[in-house]
Amino acid sequence: MTHQPSPPRLPRRTAAPGLRLAPARPVAPGPRLAPARPVADAITPPASLLTPGTGTASTETARDLAELAARRELIDRLGIPTGPDAVFDTIATQMATAAGFTHAMVNVFLDEQIFVGLHNPPQGSGHPIVGRTMDLGHGYCPEVVRRKKALPLHNVHAAPRFSGNPVVDAIGIQSYYGAPLIHAESGLTLGTVCIVDPEPRRLEDSRRLLDIVAGGRNTVLRVITGRTPAA
Repeated sequence: MTHQPSPPRLPRRTAAPGLRLAPARPVAPGPRLAPARPVADAITPPASLLTPGTGTASTETARDLAELAARRELIDRLGIPTGPDAVFDTIATQMATAAGFTHAMVNVFLDEQIFVGLHNPPQGSGHPIVGRTMDLGHGYCPEVVRRKKALPLHNVHAAPRFSGNPVVDAIGIQSYYGAPLIHAESGLTLGTVCIVDPEPRRLEDSRRLLDIVAGGRNTVLRVITGRTPAA
């Protein structure tokens, strides 16, 4: 009998750094949340932006890269900030206040998630203060961008798929409601708006919370289209 050599061991992968914590900053009063209105559930980028590949994985990678490049160009053309913005901070605060949630974000997707709008709980509240960026693989907003639909999670532990997310341990998220920011003209998803909280919510309250998030999304899109693009 011939001896079969053992297969080589693969190096263990380490998790990428995730959520960053940073001091909160006050925001000024701003625009009212726009009323929620229905939007198309599944809008895809133009076919001309998608680069064909040789297989499923390569096709998906090419599509992701093409969409990222198109998103970057569109964000620059529309003059959307890629850093803290007082107006978007105020919209985040309005969403969090209306929902009674500890955190809310207006999130732009580039090489990482950038919270151009952010609401944190007060210092000394016992809840973590979230920073302005997060890895693309962490949190629930990447799922919203992929599916191009709102995602209501009244209790993240109700589904094992979502309960293992790194943000559950990082800031103790128990409930999440998010909606995509879809640019109507191009169909590209620019990012998301979301609210998160360390307490689970009743399933019966999901419609009201989704309406709050949808109103925040509509207000963000109205601000984006009303601003003068950067020169």
